[in-house]
Amino acid sequence: MSLWIFGYGSLIWRPGFEYLESRRARLHGWQRRFWQGSHDHRGVPDQPGRVVTLVETPDGYCDGMAYRVEQDVVSRIFETLDHREKNGYVRREVDLQSLDPGIGDPVIAAVVYIAATDNHAYLGPAPLPDMVRQIVSSHGPSGANLDYLLELAAALRAMNADDPHVFELAEAASAELDP
Repeated sequence: MSLWIFGYGSLIWRPGFEYLESRRARLHGWQRRFWQGSHDHRGVPDQPGRVVTLVETPDGYCDGMAYRVEQDVVSRIFETLDHREKNGYVRREVDLQSLDPGIGDPVIAAVVYIAATDNHAYLGPAPLPDMVRQIVSSHGPSGANLDYLLELAAALRAMNADDPHVFELAEAASAELDP
């Protein structure tokens, strides 16, 4: 028996747990957005960073990585992920579409962490220049917020995922650093 966990942010390039297998996967009806505040990892309470959450969008989708883990280690993995995602995220069960054709079932039942719009750290949308300034200037215990953005953009490109929101932010942040 096993369980799938879906990662759409830092879990793509740094899951932080052992898994049996991984697959590229798509979550329909949701889009990744840099609308969640990070007071504990990529920012601090008086200067939060911006990290991704999922926003429900009927025609949207979000590509990420699905990880299959052994059932006997699920509680330990959730303990770690609950701490890592403690700043407003909750677990939710979803169905994913496997993007790796010919490998197992095309539909994957999984658990994902989503920070809903009513959580204490939700920042919501902002003009692109404001988000870029916030990301470029924020640092926290897990490092620079800019590193998070650029690592995510690189990981998405490596898996041939298209995410205009992330790529536009990454391009604008890079341009701000190299005028």
